Amino acid sequence: MPTFSTGGRIVATALSLTLLLAPAACSDEAPQQSPTELLDKAETTLDETPSVHFLLTSQDVPQEGSRLIGGEGVAARPPAFQGKLDVLINGGKASVEVISVSGKVYAKLPFQSSFAAADPKTLGLSDPALLIDTETGLSRLVSELSEASTVGEARIDGQIVSEIHGKVPGQVVADVFTSANPGEPVDVVAFIVNDSGELRRAVLKGPFFEKDVRSTFTLVLDQYGEKVVISAPPVG
Repeated sequence: MPTFSTGGRIVATALSLTLLLAPAACSDEAPQQSPTELLDKAETTLDETPSVHFLLTSQDVPQEGSRLIGGEGVAARPPAFQGKLDVLINGGKASVEVISVSGKVYAKLPFQSSFAAADPKTLGLSDPALLIDTETGLSRLVSELSEASTVGEARIDGQIVSEIHGKVPGQVVADVFTSANPGEPVDVVAFIVNDSGELRRAVLKGPFFEKDVRSTFTLVLDQYGEKVVISAPPVG
């Protein structure tokens, strides 16, 4: 099973993203691609990758109810997932270890010593193994982005990325994460690596938890295509 060093990776991610503040020196690079070209490339890259690592954080989250507010893990094909998801349960934050294999989800809560079969809906989740599903997964964040416009370029970890603004249907975010109002479009800022087409970062703003509260999800994707082995855990 893959292992995660969450703290170091989060620090590295934070440091790399600060470089977005500096404009990229692109005079010797290929001509800028159109938003449509970049979004198509990002969709294909996500739909074809065998695996991807993600880091999810959130802001302006109402404190009532049970809901997904963050996490880190690896989604792979055939559908599988392993990681830790941050869930708000009755006003308290819990880090839940989650494994999903062959359509079965297993969870280990902080006070438990072993995994148990779980219904992800009781934790405010959908099956995380479907994050890179070609029909319902993360690629819809780029394939269904409308009103797309490129506002500039920058560098992340030495790679040139294009910053694209647009909107996606609220139902897309409801299917992938959650939404209190699937009928309201969600604002998206996507950062796509020009060369590889990898969606590196996406910032989403919308009524995810309550209809009258706009919250933010920030998603960072990396380690595309790394070989991972995810197996069902022993159940206590």
